[in-house]
Amino acid sequence: MTRSPWWRHAVVYEVYVRSFADGGGDGEGDLRGVRSRLAYLRDLGVDALWLTPFYPSPLADGGYDVADHTGVDPRFGTLDDFDALVADAHAHGLRVIIDIVPNHTSDRHRWFREALAAPIGDPARERYVFRPGRRNPDGRMEGPPNDWPSMFGGSAWERLPDGQWYLHLYAREQPDLNWRDPGVRRAFEDVLRFWLDRGVDGFRIDVAAGLFKDPAFADVGADARTALHGRIYSRPEVHGVYRDWRRILESYDGDRMAVGEVWTDSPDELARFLRPDELHQAFQFDLQLAPWSAPAFRDVIQAAVAAVEPTGAAPTWVLSSHDMPRHVTRYERPPGVPGIGTARARAALLMLLALPGSAYLYQGEELGLPEVEDLPDEVRQDPISRRTGGKRPGRDGCRVPIPWSGAKEPYGFAPDGTRPWLPMPPDWASLTVEAQDGDPASMLSFYRSALALRRELAPSLPEEIEWPDDPSDASVVFRRGRLTCALNCSDNPVRLPPGEVVLASAACYGDLLPGNTSAWLVTDAPS
Repeated sequence: MTRSPWWRHAVVYEVYVRSFADGGGDGEGDLRGVRSRLAYLRDLGVDALWLTPFYPSPLADGGYDVADHTGVDPRFGTLDDFDALVADAHAHGLRVIIDIVPNHTSDRHRWFREALAAPIGDPARERYVFRPGRRNPDGRMEGPPNDWPSMFGGSAWERLPDGQWYLHLYAREQPDLNWRDPGVRRAFEDVLRFWLDRGVDGFRIDVAAGLFKDPAFADVGADARTALHGRIYSRPEVHGVYRDWRRILESYDGDRMAVGEVWTDSPDELARFLRPDELHQAFQFDLQLAPWSAPAFRDVIQAAVAAVEPTGAAPTWVLSSHDMPRHVTRYERPPGVPGIGTARARAALLMLLALPGSAYLYQGEELGLPEVEDLPDEVRQDPISRRTGGKRPGRDGCRVPIPWSGAKEPYGFAPDGTRPWLPMPPDWASLTVEAQDGDPASMLSFYRSALALRRELAPSLPEEIEWPDDPSDASVVFRRGRLTCALNCSDNPVRLPPGEVVLASAACYGDLLPGNTSAWLVTDAPS
């Protein structure tokens, strides 16, 4: 049997470093805090952890505004702390993936300060996207170079005192790099090697499809989202970058890998990033965007698998992340039965883990944490909230720190009496790791059991999915060899397939209860 690389079927746990565990006593998570909780991740049953940015940053966008790609922000620790974390993770049998942010830098990055200090036309400005503004027929300045919008609200252009404008697809503190400049390309290859030499097992690539922009800088018009994919995202030039990166990754031992944050309009477009000489993985976001619906889930899964299969890669599934409202809360909409979101989240986990490929979990989902939707405006830090004047609440609600123990804030996240960087709800005492540990009915115990069972079964399962001939609008049912997964999305009980043994389920045998249960059925299961 051909050995599969570790990442192909891995379960990866996203650690939002600032909100995971505070090892320094200042109310912010850090690398020492992560290191102190590695045994928890090992016992949970994941294969790897993905660390969000810990680089020097003014935190205009939660660390995705990087001021130095080869350093550690003092609030998160030191390079020695990072090295110790990687060594301990490997000793616990955990791989380490880190974020890399190639689309933009912080406006406090040395490169951008040099660019601002240089005159128009100086090579220092070639590292970023500077353009003259639009002029009206009589030659007077009329506005920004084009109508491109920022993903965080408002224009994607910021005017400088010298009359030029710089591009920022996100916050104005995040100027976009010019990937047509060879120096940028060489510098990021050096960044990869710097962290690979320190033992990282892979990279999660932020805004992976957006590095190259339409050189004509043409307007996008009213249908901005669709047009942006032609002007900014998934341009053909980006694939050459990832072919170069793949060669670098393969020059190291240990099956080093790269997973892309690739937003596309179709699974077929996503699959173009997964050619054998490009990215190893790309997130399948459609599953987390799908409503609670059997046909919707089935359509997403079938389309994703069909698109990825010809590339030789495997799908990469996700239900929540630091950029999306938590799925416990999403599955409660529209409001209905109390607790239905938690029950559906359990059911969705079994579907996620039964699928071929890899699965990415977001910290706290194993505790059943809901989205915190009532954060006061004065504590919100996400630039989406600031740039839209609060019309869009932003992503702070899914970034509230993890509750570990105790009956009140900070719930063991930080030393008693320390205020966490985002306030934690007063009713989270029942959701702490301490409260759930050892309770067989808890969400944490459910995750541990499901992950252990996946680890036991995965090596013997084929990647191919078999679907019933007569799909139901009420349920999702599919088979992978000896494993059958059944998910009830309806308001009524659904009969399980007959003649099989229920090895693990959401507390049901024979019937799937209304709208909130899923089961794994395994043929030839041991007694």
